[in-house]
Amino acid sequence: MSLLVIGSTGTLGRQVVRRALSEGFQVKCLVRNFRKAAFLKEWGAELIYGDLGLPETIPMAFYGITAVIDTSTARSNDLYNVKQIDLKSKYILIECAKKASIKHYIFFSILNAHKYTNVPLVNLKLLIEQKLIRSNLNYTIFNLSGFFQGLINQYAVPILDQKSVWITSESTSISYINTQDIAKIAIKSLSIKKSRNKIFPLVGNKSWTSFQIINLCERISGKKSKTTKIPLNILKLLKLISSFFQWSWNIADRLAFIQILSNDNNLNTSMIEVLNIFQIQPSEIELLEEYFQEYFQTIMKKIKELNYKTLDDNQNNNSNEF
Repeated sequence: MSLLVIGSTGTLGRQVVRRALSEGFQVKCLVRNFRKAAFLKEWGAELIYGDLGLPETIPMAFYGITAVIDTSTARSNDLYNVKQIDLKSKYILIECAKKASIKHYIFFSILNAHKYTNVPLVNLKLLIEQKLIRSNLNYTIFNLSGFFQGLINQYAVPILDQKSVWITSESTSISYINTQDIAKIAIKSLSIKKSRNKIFPLVGNKSWTSFQIINLCERISGKKSKTTKIPLNILKLLKLISSFFQWSWNIADRLAFIQILSNDNNLNTSMIEVLNIFQIQPSEIELLEEYFQEYFQTIMKKIKELNYKTLDDNQNNNSNEF
């Protein structure tokens, strides 16, 4: 089976490519920058130029393709162009897939998106879902909550560097999941008929609040965090002010998205149906504790090696002085 991956250089996309190649798929990646995507070619994927901001570059990518996995989304710092990237271009992708008689189309959306239609980025995801459902294509939509990988820069790195961890005074509990597990299930869905024309949640085994994640990082790393709380009222005021100016609409959208995490809602759900359909045991889904344990062990080992090297260099320099 030949597979086209959209957003292949992203956090999730690269894991999808890696998994697909390991499973023996012929993988084609739609990329804007060949140099940035060179590692995908080294893995064995074929690169083809395409830019979601330039719709005329999209159709040729579908030549000889059997299935599509779309992992792309608008970047949080580029929401000004979100309608161009996440709506118009996605509609074109779906139309191209129909004309190319694609057998399976996989799309990633946001868990509980229907609750946050006031957030433009989330609402656009819903519009794409609806377009795909009406397309008569065989589709699978996976609703995600959050990635393990995104927690590294948000929590682990600041704690190791003894810098502030910025959080809101929220009580939202989020069930994060490793992108490798998402990729594994997404690739499996291509060969499972029961996955067609269905919407599935993909979440981890346990949900976490910001404070629980911070405590976990402190316990594993042995370092104390420096947390800085941002009152929700301040966020709401900033959103109101920024919405008055067109140049700051992207800021308003980002603040609105942050408010999702500041409500008393849990981004979690049952995975029983998903695990049964895809014949996966709960133990096969990695725990956040295990992920952080491996990360901190690797980092601490590198820090020790660097310290030993620095000590050796200093000793050698001192010996050369005599």
